[in-house]
Amino acid sequence: MKRRVFSGARPTGRQHLGNYLGAIQNYVNLQDEYDCIYCIVDIHALTSLEDTGGLQKNIHEMMLDWLAAGLDPQKSILFVQSHVPEVMQLHTLLSMVTPLGWLLRVPTFKEKAKLQPQNINYGLVGYPVLMTADIVLYKAEVVPVGEDQLPHLELAREIARRFNNLFGNTFPEPEAKLTSFPLILGLDGKEKMSKQLGNDIELALSPQETTERVMTAVTDPARRYRTDPGHPEICNIYRLQGYINPLELDSIGERCRSADIGCVDCKMLLAQKINATLEPLRERRAVLATKPQYITDVLLDGAQRARVIAAETLSEVKQKMGLI
Repeated sequence: MKRRVFSGARPTGRQHLGNYLGAIQNYVNLQDEYDCIYCIVDIHALTSLEDTGGLQKNIHEMMLDWLAAGLDPQKSILFVQSHVPEVMQLHTLLSMVTPLGWLLRVPTFKEKAKLQPQNINYGLVGYPVLMTADIVLYKAEVVPVGEDQLPHLELAREIARRFNNLFGNTFPEPEAKLTSFPLILGLDGKEKMSKQLGNDIELALSPQETTERVMTAVTDPARRYRTDPGHPEICNIYRLQGYINPLELDSIGERCRSADIGCVDCKMLLAQKINATLEPLRERRAVLATKPQYITDVLLDGAQRARVIAAETLSEVKQKMGLI
């Protein structure tokens, strides 16, 4: 029997190259080896989202990209977090056994509080409890994470462990599956690729739009003229070449150092390779975009399948807590 994987992502709308390289490719690759449950965590988004007018559109666009990238509703359960209300009940129950001190020392809470001092809400503090509920509601055994996310998963393990100690063995302690989640810098070469920062390359852009975006990217800051030798080790475009065009990376580096190619040439090579890599995804996405009812049906079916698991877990939890 396959082990169960759970992962969730906030509904940020159309996905960009950083999302694809950092997470979506891993989601797709795990489908054949694991029983996968992938969730668009819209409730989590509310902790920092004050205007929810675009939330449904973001969910739709995100699922379009996921399906186009290769997530298969026949292999995985794909759904929206709020469509399974059991998760909110479990969140409340887990909050009763989670010490406040555990939550206040979470580094991401402190970071988020600095970013939104006007909106330090209860949900922001309780975010890790809801994240734990997401995972243990489906008794997931494995969570794909990068090393920077290990502290968050360890807290989920602690909450599950505390519940098990108080009420009897109920949840498996979710294990981390360390996967390659590279930090993809944006076109500015300084910050993580982000739609909010405007330094991203959306997967759904046209080839021309992609090229135009790449041509705005910051390159080797030490190279002033076309004839100057380049320093690829400090150039973000070269770093992106490593993810998109790895077979030609050594050659590109040598040509850059010898000034055989300039920064514009390097950007053009990258844009061409991005467009070639994403062409099949974009074709599938264009077809899926003409079938909005299919997207709705996928999410409805996913929620129904998820609720079967969720109802069984929640019933067990209530029994062990003496609620039924």
